[in-house]
Amino acid sequence: MTPRQTKAARKPAAVAAPPEAAPLAADPARMEIFLVATPGLEEPLAAEARALGFDAQVQPGGVTFTGGWPEVWRANLHLRGATRVLARIGAFRAMHPAQLDKRARRFPWADWLRPEVPLRLEATSRKSRIYHAGAITQRVEAAIRDSIGASVADDAPVTLKIRLEDDLCTLSLDTSGESLHKRGHKQAVGKAPMRETMAAMFLRQCGFDGREPVLDPMCGSGTFVIEAAEIASGLAPGRLRGFAFQHFPGFDAAGFDALRGTAPKAPALLFHGSDRDPGAIRMSRENAERAGVAALTRFETCAFADLQRPDGPPGLVVINPPYGARIGNKGPLFGLHAAMGEVLRTRFSGWRVGLVTSEAPLARATGLPFREPGPYVAHGGLKVRLWQTGAL
Repeated sequence: MTPRQTKAARKPAAVAAPPEAAPLAADPARMEIFLVATPGLEEPLAAEARALGFDAQVQPGGVTFTGGWPEVWRANLHLRGATRVLARIGAFRAMHPAQLDKRARRFPWADWLRPEVPLRLEATSRKSRIYHAGAITQRVEAAIRDSIGASVADDAPVTLKIRLEDDLCTLSLDTSGESLHKRGHKQAVGKAPMRETMAAMFLRQCGFDGREPVLDPMCGSGTFVIEAAEIASGLAPGRLRGFAFQHFPGFDAAGFDALRGTAPKAPALLFHGSDRDPGAIRMSRENAERAGVAALTRFETCAFADLQRPDGPPGLVVINPPYGARIGNKGPLFGLHAAMGEVLRTRFSGWRVGLVTSEAPLARATGLPFREPGPYVAHGGLKVRLWQTGAL
């Protein structure tokens, strides 16, 4: 054996590279489902999800549970507090753009997307070597286009969310479409409106379960009153709208229609709203009519000073008053809140009060016996809290 042959013989044989790891696609029957919550309202959303039979766990920004497409449909249709329902359809490691490109091309897109339905891509990156959102969307878009031929458009009915965190790429489909606070009945809103999702969670935190009257003396477009009437009637919040999941492969329209067609209850209660603005009352009545709860609601033009207790059993007064940082100067609002407290103490014996405000001094100015307020909740760029009393 020559020296060259000896050297070659001593050289270790090349080790075959391991096969490229395949992207991990979710099992459609056991996906991780993420409910996006209004910041600060994760706990009541989790409680609502558990009441509907979901094994819900609180996570930063929302609530998770495991399920399949029927659970996705039910969550979108019946949950009042979720902003969106995301289905996590897959994940893979991507430490550089070429790896992202290769693994995105191996993902089974046809199992989750229809080629004729355009989609929108949203990418975020945190603590990852691929940090540019544009580079992420560019590669995933090319992979989807070359794999199934689907196009990308800003106004598409389906949104794919791509999140890179610590080099792990997680793919989620937004199964809701428009934000779930858009119930499908509200065409008119006033200044500084409260979203239906927030109103429903504040009602839940006040202990409202549909078996007592509710009065909102500053009702605006009627959100609290209409939500209360729907809860009492057992009406699904998503019954009047469409969802993004209706565009997914294999969607069972007949199965979903059967789930949607639950007969409402007929509560022997009325839900009351008043406002000093006649335009707000007109909006509230129109919204209640579209929601199908006009027979259960009463809206009247009335200043707070003229407010009277409705006939019937005591219930819940819930108020989202102006709080200065949101509308105008807060100085005169101390007198308003003091007058509100006087009216409620003298005319609403036995009723409970829930008040939403960003200003603790305004809540205290009412003189009402509030308990420790709830957590801070993000609302229109402010942080508000729910203040509650027991029966007055």
